[in-house]
Amino acid sequence: MNARICMFSQRNLSGLVSRCGAYEYEDVIRQTDDVDSLTPELYHYSQFYDYYKLGKQCSNWLARNAHIRRINPGVKKIKIVNDYELFIAFFQFPHDISSLNAIIDWRKRCRLAVCWIDETWVGELNRYKETYKLLREFDYILINCENSIKIMELITNRKCIYMAQGTDVLRFCPYPNPPTRSIDVYNMGRRLPMQHDELLTMSNNKEIFYMYDTIIRMETAKHREHRDLFSNILKRSKYFIVNMAKAYLQSETRGQIEIGLRYYEGAGAGTIMIGEAVPSEDYKKDFDWDDAVIPIPNGQGEINKLIKYLDKDPARLERIRKTSIVQSLLRHDWVYRWKDILKLLGMEERPQLLARENKLKELARIVERA
Repeated sequence: MNARICMFSQRNLSGLVSRCGAYEYEDVIRQTDDVDSLTPELYHYSQFYDYYKLGKQCSNWLARNAHIRRINPGVKKIKIVNDYELFIAFFQFPHDISSLNAIIDWRKRCRLAVCWIDETWVGELNRYKETYKLLREFDYILINCENSIKIMELITNRKCIYMAQGTDVLRFCPYPNPPTRSIDVYNMGRRLPMQHDELLTMSNNKEIFYMYDTIIRMETAKHREHRDLFSNILKRSKYFIVNMAKAYLQSETRGQIEIGLRYYEGAGAGTIMIGEAVPSEDYKKDFDWDDAVIPIPNGQGEINKLIKYLDKDPARLERIRKTSIVQSLLRHDWVYRWKDILKLLGMEERPQLLARENKLKELARIVERA
């Protein structure tokens, strides 16, 4: 069958692990629909120098200061020669958008066009205002930052729609053969020093096995292997520290509150999520079961006391795990986000999408009976 979807991916342009969730989403779409993928590469690559970063800086500077938006930041050109029902592009950051200039005839060849942008922080919208105007060729703009919608619509003159994050729950779900949870606490990425110090003390006292990152700006050449490793760590973790998106980076968020991807990952793997319950209506809708996230006393310290307290009630922990997994299987797999997009565009679902949905529902029944 001829592909009806043309997908533009950044996967050959950047290997940042923070992008791997979006690459995973692209994989699920490819598995559940008829897709041709555009995965261009860079004209110049060096392990010692980031030419793509320089190209994006130049293209965005010209957009801001000279209103010149059609600059290719150093991506090999691809010309679309077939016709498609839908063009979908994935961008993590606003400075990714200029890479669209490398795709020739994408708008001419595609009846509909939507883009998905991970990070659109209100504090940075004005800086990338001219770059965002490239998105005026899309029919819809899907964003994960709900509080940025109104301003984005003013800049782009396009309908902007909030769409929640998700995950490949089939990858993260520990059933039907759940492994032993041998990692007591997993604290990924940015962390609050007070919490980290308390957990380190518990680890040094041999009370827990505490796992955390020791390097920054991590990159991977194989996003699927990274997601497999990450999901296997979570499936073996009892507690998972979660915080709002861009936690502790007030210089970037300026107080803007949004849901981070790790909530969906932690729930899908059945971890006991400890941290911040995001004060937003979208969070209340997506994580509306009891103990979805257990808050830390005083908001920061005494995490050691909380863990010891929770360990005394294994029945409660088991209930939380099963509920989180079942809710994720029924609501937060990437396939449900794809269904929402197809419904928005009035496009029919493919049989492979229905097959995945049935597999998720059957796995949910297995968890409930376990």
